[in-house]
Amino acid sequence: MKFELQYTDAQSKARVGEITTDHGKIQTPIFMPVGTQGTVKAVHQRELKEDVKAEIILGNTYHLYLRPGLETIEQAGGLHKFNGWDKPILTDSGGYQVFSLSNNRKIKEEGVVFKSHIDGSKHVFTPENIMDIQRTIGADIIMAFDECTPYPCDHQYAKTSMERTHRWLKRCVDRFDSTEDKYGYSQTLFPIVQGSTFKDLRIQSAETIASFEREGNAIGGLSVGEPAEDMYEMTDLVTDILPKDKPRYLMGVGTPANILEGIGLGIDMFDCVMPTRQARHGQLFTTQGIINIKNQKWERDFSPIDEELGGYVSTFYSKAYLRHLMRAQELLAAQIASVHNLTFYLWLVKEARKHIIEGDFREWKDIMVKKLMQRL
Repeated sequence: MKFELQYTDAQSKARVGEITTDHGKIQTPIFMPVGTQGTVKAVHQRELKEDVKAEIILGNTYHLYLRPGLETIEQAGGLHKFNGWDKPILTDSGGYQVFSLSNNRKIKEEGVVFKSHIDGSKHVFTPENIMDIQRTIGADIIMAFDECTPYPCDHQYAKTSMERTHRWLKRCVDRFDSTEDKYGYSQTLFPIVQGSTFKDLRIQSAETIASFEREGNAIGGLSVGEPAEDMYEMTDLVTDILPKDKPRYLMGVGTPANILEGIGLGIDMFDCVMPTRQARHGQLFTTQGIINIKNQKWERDFSPIDEELGGYVSTFYSKAYLRHLMRAQELLAAQIASVHNLTFYLWLVKEARKHIIEGDFREWKDIMVKKLMQRL
């Protein structure tokens, strides 16, 4: 994997770059639709390419390991062949999912013992087998196995967890570097900065992660319930330390406003389930603000969902029709809303990219943040 830094904003830390992988190029800043179980919910791969214009999607190690299982994915020739997505894929290590099973897992130095949420069967994740599992899944970018601390937590808990994450990272790197790419294309490992909302821990973790000199770096353990101001403060702190010539990935973030503020703080890559999850509940993100399409005010609004956004779904279907589908609980409602929201998120990062290049990103960002938080 290669990263080329192309532009930097004079008034903020916003940047424009290009990541090159064996499955294609990624223009940054970028939003990555989440396909937890090998699929972005309610969205065809063709729609992801042609309408959403996604350049990279995510899969999740925990879920894919449990179902359909590694044997099926390996026989298919990796996740790209299995789900038909021929552009880049990133896989989360599954650490967040495992640690969220607070009543069904036990953390040890060796790794984590947990019970499947599907059938209660017992499994073990270690830094070593997580590397092997992600090799088999076949993502272009794979994540280190880390411990994601809850919010809030005390300093000692966060410190102990962070130090374990660093020890696990060394084991991840050793295993990754001693194994081969599985399907004839290269794979890249990203470490993850932890440390909760404690400045001293975030600084220590960022310095440790940077010392491994991998091709990219991630920031984890944020957007887990802390105030947005804390998330921005920790992000700002960490991006001052992480290498400028490597892509920076802020995991699990977030709202459109979070993404724009993150770009301004020097983040290149984002992912979040929010656009598709909120879509299924009738919340639409538009160029004018946020719409709850279930509200009665849209009952006879026959204007397009978002004419300014463009794209087939957003300009072909009316607000009134989508409201009707939502209230009737038709499956098509989730499809339309999901494609629309993802189209909006990809439009947003592409607009940010354009304004960074044009030199007016900060002014545009400040206007857009206020605009996009309005409820229509």
